[in-house]
Amino acid sequence: MSEAGKGSSSGSQRLVPQQFMAQALQLAEQGLYTTDPNPRVGCLVVKDGQVVGRGWHRRAGEPHAEVHALQEAGEQARGATLYVTLEPCSHHGRTPPCAEAVLRSGVRRVVVAMRDPNPQVAGRGLEMLRQAGIEVEVGVLEKQARELNIGFVSRMERGRPWVRCKLAMSLDGRTAMASGESFWITGPAARQDVQRLRARSSAVITGVGTLLHDNPSMNVRAAELGKPSLDESQIRQPLRVVVDSGLRGRPDAKLFGLEGDTLVAYGPSRVAADAVQEFQARGITLLPLDENEAGLDLAQLLKELAARGCNEALVEAGAGLSGAFMRAGLIDELWVYMAPKLMGSSARPLLDLPEVTTMAESVPLELQDVRQVGQDLRLIYSPPAPAKANL
Repeated sequence: MSEAGKGSSSGSQRLVPQQFMAQALQLAEQGLYTTDPNPRVGCLVVKDGQVVGRGWHRRAGEPHAEVHALQEAGEQARGATLYVTLEPCSHHGRTPPCAEAVLRSGVRRVVVAMRDPNPQVAGRGLEMLRQAGIEVEVGVLEKQARELNIGFVSRMERGRPWVRCKLAMSLDGRTAMASGESFWITGPAARQDVQRLRARSSAVITGVGTLLHDNPSMNVRAAELGKPSLDESQIRQPLRVVVDSGLRGRPDAKLFGLEGDTLVAYGPSRVAADAVQEFQARGITLLPLDENEAGLDLAQLLKELAARGCNEALVEAGAGLSGAFMRAGLIDELWVYMAPKLMGSSARPLLDLPEVTTMAESVPLELQDVRQVGQDLRLIYSPPAPAKANL
């Protein structure tokens, strides 16, 4: 009898492949904050309808999900079915190929949620299994698996991270008072939610205006995640990126002295040599970018972040830089936290965008999710491709 049709007792529920894969995806989610730059992967070994092995990838350089699950299953893996959320790797990296471990285990069948978009794998792991006589099925809960690793997929298929832009605004669409005061628009629950969004990101991008006005930390703080199972030692600090075309920022700003790496993107034509030397003398990494009519080449910045292994990038900036990313068509998701308050017409707007004089020129957005977070609303939008082209 197949693993989907036999249970431990006559009253046990029959489980279908989608249900086993859903369990594997839940395991994969445990690596949400820790696996970067690797994908989040979960795995189950199922024998006669019972799960005999579980595993998930914890962090780069450590064993992959399949290895953990097969070790737990032991000899029970022979003749079993392996459910894994991503195609087993076939190349030597920091760990041996998972496909070889699967072959040695003696499993009869492998069910995979999605092919690995990494060109080094790209179906080779699946073909290795098929050549060895293992039955292979691909595409079970593929949409959910891609969503879990949307940044990894973006880096492999588009050569840039998946970009989210976080914005906090009042009910009347304002992000700060005319003076620049913005602490705090949203409540503690929304700020905790942003900490979790920041924790899953590979890089957090801000602008020099925010650096000068707020002197932010831009780091992840375990105590504010609302995840009691995580401590500081498990937190992977994202790369902090400051977009500062003229190097106007202060080299002694708070974020440069915190744990984790910081990168400053600037325009060489706008900066004197002594300013560059001052940053470098403090051990701050500088990234020169090309310039165009809109300013620094933000697409080049994203390409550089991808080369550094960044899967998901979070833009936490003011209306100017957030608007620049929007105008360049580089934002994949807008995360808008809306507070139940009014700030008045003189307060600062959400995004700095070109003047719109007719409704036909307005930018349509697609609502992906809405939920209440404390007293605030969180709205997730995606800019449609046509809108990106018209900005």
